[in-house]
Amino acid sequence: MSSLHIRPATPGDTDTILHFIRELAIYEKAEHEAQATPEHLQRTLFAPQPAVFGLVCELDGAPIGFAVYFFNYSTWQGQHGLYLEDLYITPQARGVGAGKAMLQHLAKIAVDKDCGRFEWSVLDWNTPAIDFYDTLGALPQSEWIRYRMTGAALKKMATP
Repeated sequence: MSSLHIRPATPGDTDTILHFIRELAIYEKAEHEAQATPEHLQRTLFAPQPAVFGLVCELDGAPIGFAVYFFNYSTWQGQHGLYLEDLYITPQARGVGAGKAMLQHLAKIAVDKDCGRFEWSVLDWNTPAIDFYDTLGALPQSEWIRYRMTGAALKKMATP
C-alpha cells in the first residue's frame, strides 16, 4: 500500500518546489507569469522569520506536490485566518488522496493556530478543482470581488 507523508518544506526542496510552480503555471496557462527563482524562495519561504510557509507532500518518499500558505487577519472575527496561496499535486499522482490529505493537514494547522477561517482562490474555469472543493463542503464566496495591483500600477500607487 502506498504511503502519503506531508512535511514542512526545507531549503533542500527549493528546486522541487520551483518545478511544481512551473507545472502549476503551465496548467493555469500562465507560464510566463511564473518568475520565482531559488533566491526568491530562499529570501521568503526560508527566511529566518518567514511570513509564508510551505509543505511538501510525498508518496512513498518521492515528492508529488506542495502547498504554500500564510496567515491573514479578520477584523470581524478578531482572529487570524489561514490563506492557501497554492496547492499543487503533479498529474501522475492525482487520485491517491494527496489533495484531500494536504487540505486536511492545512485545516489542522488552522485549527491548532485558532484561525477563524481557511480560505483559498480557484480559477473560474478550473472545474475539476471546483468540483473537488464542493465535495469537501467548501463554499464559494461570490459576494466578494478580488482585486490585484501589480507592476506599473503598483509602483505608481506607491509613489505619491
